[in-house]
Amino acid sequence: MMKRQLGMTLIELMVVVTIIALLSVIAYPAYREQIRSSNRSDCAGVLTSFGNAMERFFTVNNTYLGAAAGGADTASPAVFPTTCPVDGADATYNLTIQAAAAATYTLAAAPTGSQAGDRCGTFTLTNTGLKGVTGADAGVTWQDCWR
Repeated sequence: MMKRQLGMTLIELMVVVTIIALLSVIAYPAYREQIRSSNRSDCAGVLTSFGNAMERFFTVNNTYLGAAAGGADTASPAVFPTTCPVDGADATYNLTIQAAAAATYTLAAAPTGSQAGDRCGTFTLTNTGLKGVTGADAGVTWQDCWR
């Protein structure tokens, strides 16, 4: 009677490794895009909150001028956190006051860190609520990004 050996052959092991590698190649890009999409959604909400902070500043001061760091008109905000997410995690967007006048402003959220090179580019928001993107890949609209 011949004793049968238990275990896997090298060929069987290589087939399993190949299948896992193929699944990883397919799944990882989808996973990365889902993370980027979540970061975009989070920052779109934060940019709206930043706009609310600008409106509160206007209510107190009757102008948007001076809302940036050091009392400037453009640059990092003094009335709101400077990065997104606001909870102190690794920054995925830098928030700035792109333009400000007595009665108008434009806010921007530029991708940074793990979000750098994102297809949506920089988010923008004006005092009238106009949403936009700049530096987005060809064919990408603000509706694709502000979700």
